[in-house]
Amino acid sequence: MADDRKPAKPPGFETLAIHAGSAPDPSTGARNVPIYQSNSYVFDDVDHAASLFNLQTFGYIYTRIGNPTVSALEEKVAALENGRAGVATSTGHAAQMLAMYILMEPGANFISSTNLYGGSVTQFTHTFAKFGWNCKFVDPGEPENFRDAIDENTKAIFLELLANPGGVIVDLEPVADIAREAGIPLIVDNTTASPYLAQPFDWGADIIIHSMTKFLGGHGNAMGGIVVESGRFDWAQNDKFPSLTQPDPAYHGLTFYETFGDFGFSTKGRAVALRDLGPTLAPMNAYLILTGIETLPLRMERHVQNAQAVAEYLEAHPAVAWVSYAGLKSSPYRELAKKYLPKGPGSLFTFGLKGGYEAGTSLVESVELISHLANLGDTKTLIIHPASTTHRQLTEEQRIAAGAGPDVVRISVGLETIDDIIADLDQALDHAMAKAAE
Repeated sequence: MADDRKPAKPPGFETLAIHAGSAPDPSTGARNVPIYQSNSYVFDDVDHAASLFNLQTFGYIYTRIGNPTVSALEEKVAALENGRAGVATSTGHAAQMLAMYILMEPGANFISSTNLYGGSVTQFTHTFAKFGWNCKFVDPGEPENFRDAIDENTKAIFLELLANPGGVIVDLEPVADIAREAGIPLIVDNTTASPYLAQPFDWGADIIIHSMTKFLGGHGNAMGGIVVESGRFDWAQNDKFPSLTQPDPAYHGLTFYETFGDFGFSTKGRAVALRDLGPTLAPMNAYLILTGIETLPLRMERHVQNAQAVAEYLEAHPAVAWVSYAGLKSSPYRELAKKYLPKGPGSLFTFGLKGGYEAGTSLVESVELISHLANLGDTKTLIIHPASTTHRQLTEEQRIAAGAGPDVVRISVGLETIDDIIADLDQALDHAMAKAAE
């Protein structure tokens, strides 16, 4: 008899946020993913152990390279990004390190947007240079700047879709076209948007990176990073990626892309980068982030709603010189936000006070409900003065290029009652204005 049932409809984002990677535990029936707090795992026999170490069988050997709780999180985030596979790491910076470790080699370079988190600028400029990896920074406002910077040693393009701290939105589609023409992957940091607001793979990205410490975890209680691959990049189209297309001596000549195909990049990241660099995500942190992701859609909706109200309030305040939020009619990024972030341009943005550096530092010292600290994407509203903190290590020119000039204040709008957030900003701005008038 013919099967007349309708084809299964793909699950919605909210369903994936709760269920992807989170099946009931087969041995106990536990509905939440258990915290597998184990360093190592028993082998069935010598042959089973050998096949695991030779990458001939999938399973668990040692938590540095794989753990069931962490695997559930990797599966969930890959599903939310509509990616092929993911590798979780201890932090977002570790995720960047892992991705570049696979792609780069001494003397190689990659192209990056100037609009980045200050710690990433430092990592790319100084730490990566110790490995012989060079970064060329370009203004992302003109996509052709990326093309102009590419040379024969360029291995990738890197950018933040919704940049930290300034809320700058990069026109992703033409940059993806440039990367594709050059035969190199486009790496997109999707941390500040989250997969709920933006889907970079739909616009041509090849690799997505998250600091899961931020919106994915969402509660300021766990650190983690992840690298997700689309599975659509042809690593063998040129000779730029021998790490993936040439025999690996550490695995008896195994070739990762030939053997594992559309998840070869992730397998290399796990079997080599995690094994040798060791930036492992702790199972407890994986559990906390898994729990946080279940409410990601609800949280992001409220984050955006509150951020819009705060941005409109600040834009009308006499002490505020400017507000950089793509949800405002005055924003030059408003149309790009409609294209790439149709559900809203996030809740992280910057604004400048007419009193400059002193007014900015006075403001962040005067808040009461809002927390003055170096994080973003929390349920709580967070504020910081980047020039004196997160971007302090950069030169003044680098700070300005990154959107963290002396007058800049960064705010990550949380989930509190909107009237309470605005009331706290109001009293802090009054204090900053009074102090400036002294």
